[in-house]
Amino acid sequence: MENQPQTGEHKRKFGSRGEHLVILQALLMGSFAVLPPWPEHHSGSGLAATLLIVFAGPCWLASAYFGLGGSMAIRRYLTPLPYPVEGNRLVETGAYRLVRHPLYTAIMLAFAGWAIFTASLLHAALTALAYAFFSHKASKEEAWLTQIHPEYPDYAARTGRFLPRLRGNPRR
Repeated sequence: MENQPQTGEHKRKFGSRGEHLVILQALLMGSFAVLPPWPEHHSGSGLAATLLIVFAGPCWLASAYFGLGGSMAIRRYLTPLPYPVEGNRLVETGAYRLVRHPLYTAIMLAFAGWAIFTASLLHAALTALAYAFFSHKASKEEAWLTQIHPEYPDYAARTGRFLPRLRGNPRR
């Protein structure tokens, strides 16, 4: 089975722990950082700038919460690979109480904040691409976590993947 965690195999074969996904993520993040906003906007009205800051600021604050909170909650198990670290435990506290993938959420919120702040359609498109990419990466990670932690499906049923789930909505 493709998603079967086999310790020896995952230590030897490139890609068996999601190394290719880490490379793609680095390319996506690097592209986001170096590409200029498009279309290029020149200084506009103060109202437009205020509205952008009002929407971009909360994205960045939430990004900081999920990024720092998520990193601190799993600091012993933190790895760039989607394949879980040996001997890990399922963390359901802190930022992980709200979402299953707070680090991916943090990156997407930071991207969205920048796309809003710069009014860049290019960065908005890269943010949408990031959502598709992290959805795929999270699916792989969740398959492995389910094999290691039989309680993972229950956690997933009550916790949103990237956004907090409204209570009373047990949708997956």
